[in-house]
Amino acid sequence: MKAFLQQLFKDKNGNFSLREFATALFLLVVTVSWAAEQFFHLHMPEYMFYTFATMIGTGCFGYSIERKTIKNEKDENQ
Repeated sequence: MKAFLQQLFKDKNGNFSLREFATALFLLVVTVSWAAEQFFHLHMPEYMFYTFATMIGTGCFGYSIERKTIKNEKDENQ
């Protein structure tokens, strides 16, 4: 489980990324708020839900356009 979580928060270069952590956090917040609304009848303002959902979409879009860094052997030798 620990290895899964560590891999979940890494970017395409294998470095830990705050974007992946923030996206997972917003996903957790949206899931908890949806459950609270459905099962406990606690109201979450609609604009907050849309804001968090937009942040999740932004994180996913940012990951999809991210490119893996290619290191040149020539640059490493200098």
